[in-house]
Amino acid sequence: MSESRQADAAAQQFLGARRSIPARLLSAPGLDAAQRAWLLEHALRVPDHGALTPWRLISLEGAAKLRFGERLAALALAHDAALLEDKREKERLRYTHAPWVLVVVARIDAAHAKIPVQEQLLSAGCVAYNLLLGAQALGFGAQWLTGWAAYDARVAALLGLAADERVIGFVHIGSINGAMAERARPAAAAKVSAWMG
Repeated sequence: MSESRQADAAAQQFLGARRSIPARLLSAPGLDAAQRAWLLEHALRVPDHGALTPWRLISLEGAAKLRFGERLAALALAHDAALLEDKREKERLRYTHAPWVLVVVARIDAAHAKIPVQEQLLSAGCVAYNLLLGAQALGFGAQWLTGWAAYDARVAALLGLAADERVIGFVHIGSINGAMAERARPAAAAKVSAWMG
């Protein structure tokens, strides 16, 4: 097989194997410094109409992940005083499984004369997706999560977000610690139609 065909086959296999790994199944060891640098550099190679770079990343690692979870558990309890203990504990530990969690933040210029808000959001979403693909390329697992914390103004303040920023998601990255069955995927024929004019 020629090198070109081998590369084609490898790319097809790579995309065919793309999947999210639940954060609870991600553990140490995590990426080393060189792998992190590579991932961050390549995750930012996304469509970006107008070269606005309408995104940034916040890194959560080490003890900061537990502190963040503890703060979120306290916020959840403040919102619902009847929150059960197991739910509080889940919030507290939510960010501790994977060695590295990246908060993808969109910075939106809603008044931009040429670039619609949707395109800015989609560019930030592509950063999150590239993190998933890049982690997989390096042999790690990843999951892009949102949940209530992504949409809560108190969490935005905790993260130091500006008024024009919002959380796109929390991308958890680490070694895969467990196996999961492949889920059913939609058939392309069921999702593609031809416009006939």
